[in-house]
Amino acid sequence: MAALVALPVLGIAASLFDTRASMWRHLVDTQLADILTNTVLLLLGVGIGTTAIGTATAWVVTMHRFPFSRSLEWALLLPMVMPTYIIGYAYADLLAYAGPLQSLLRGITGWQKGDYWFPDVGSATGVACLFTLVLYPYVYVAARAAFLAQSQSLLDASRILGRGPWRTFLSVGLPLARPAIAAGAALALLEALADFGTVQYYGVHTFTTAIYRTWFGMGDRDGAGQIAVILLVIAASLVLLERRSRGSARYQVASNLRESAEPTALSPRWAALAGALCAMPVLLGFVMPVGHLIQLAMHADVTLVGAAFLRETLHSLMLAAVAAVSIASLGLFLAYAGRLVRRRIFNRLIEFAALGYALPGAVIAVGILLPLVAADRALDRAGQVLFGVSIGLILSGTAVALLLAYTVRFLAVGIANISPGLAAIDPAMDASARILGARPLEVLRRIHLPNMRGPALTAALVAFVEVMKELPATLLIRPFNFDTLAVGVYRYASDERLAEAAVGAVAIVAGILLLLAFIVIPYNTFGEGVKMLKDSGLTAIKVLALLVVVWTASVAVSEEIGRAHV
Repeated sequence: MAALVALPVLGIAASLFDTRASMWRHLVDTQLADILTNTVLLLLGVGIGTTAIGTATAWVVTMHRFPFSRSLEWALLLPMVMPTYIIGYAYADLLAYAGPLQSLLRGITGWQKGDYWFPDVGSATGVACLFTLVLYPYVYVAARAAFLAQSQSLLDASRILGRGPWRTFLSVGLPLARPAIAAGAALALLEALADFGTVQYYGVHTFTTAIYRTWFGMGDRDGAGQIAVILLVIAASLVLLERRSRGSARYQVASNLRESAEPTALSPRWAALAGALCAMPVLLGFVMPVGHLIQLAMHADVTLVGAAFLRETLHSLMLAAVAAVSIASLGLFLAYAGRLVRRRIFNRLIEFAALGYALPGAVIAVGILLPLVAADRALDRAGQVLFGVSIGLILSGTAVALLLAYTVRFLAVGIANISPGLAAIDPAMDASARILGARPLEVLRRIHLPNMRGPALTAALVAFVEVMKELPATLLIRPFNFDTLAVGVYRYASDERLAEAAVGAVAIVAGILLLLAFIVIPYNTFGEGVKMLKDSGLTAIKVLALLVVVWTASVAVSEEIGRAHV
């Protein structure tokens, strides 16, 4: 499995042996400065934005009680179901000059073009703001877990020493939660770094768009691999910085000081401010874009979308189902192997196998395609020599390459969800079974598998959701005329047919929400984010009610905006 993850890394490393400099001369002369500037601005904007919003909202809902605070605890997770490219397409129409917001503004004020200023999202900073709206839950979940683990006695001691709530947060709460916040911010930065759909749509040049253009526009596969090396180095640097930050933090708390912090009630004025602070990210990151997408989908040309939508849905479901089963099975295999073979080097190899999630989709795609294309050429030559038959692209030209990329990218999901569940099983049960003559596979089948249904199901479903959303790797690797829902959304959005793109976008978001409502929440027992939803009383009925409310509100708002525009 470690070799499987190493395959894309070795694939792009092999491209470094191509000494042709024509691609790099072109890149340096035209786009390299732009790419570096945009990448730095994206990372800075997303890092600062997600850290600020995620940490602030986590502290407010964890340490304080105010009206709707428990509902906002799970509602703050909702933007996580929005892929970055979908919110980018939604806000492109919402904030356009002819869009509903500016049209409503002109209708109310009587202003014309040039009479007012309106923010432009078609820049690196604007895209960073959009990313922040959907990526802050990574920091929120991590920070909330860290705040819940803090001792009430430490907070009381700070207050006794004369420090108010704000100084207590800065001097006690924030330093203790810093490693968790850094881990969440690193995940958010990796997601922003891997994005393709949004940055390409807004014309913001990044390393991901450079890979795509070099591969398909210039036909230079080795050049795309060399660019992917730079993207890989940046991603690896983020991971190493996060681990170093986490590893350098050491705190000692006495055992008698472990009681959890109790939330305090806020006065009406501060309660209103806290409610607005927590509701705003949900409104901007979920309610508004989803509502607008629903409104657009209602006006889409059904005859144009119908057949393509069904075909893309079938492809997405098929790929996601096969990938989910493969990832859950491999995750179970690796976790159980780590339980049997208690050697440091073996555990390090398992950790390496889980690093695929840190690799951007474009890097994995290029790294997998390069060796698979070489293997296909070798097989084709062998087939012609031995049998006089052309085998064709049986690896790189089929869904095999896609499934391999998904497995490398999301294997960490399977390991992360299954390992805690397996660790919770008493090792004495294994020893007892072995004494009675059971072989390791029999122990796994008769003891572990019945107790691992929840974690294995969670791993499969999370992988299913991730595959449904994945765009960069799918766009680069997919066989000819084999589009998924994500690719269909991208294709329609690129053609400025946002109404048709909204159909697939709504399907992706609604599918993720329904999975959370009906399957993950009832059966999952691991994962802080989902556990938070369970603890706050979220049920399938509440999720469906939320969808109905969002749908109804979006229709009403869109009608009012339309009347104002007219």
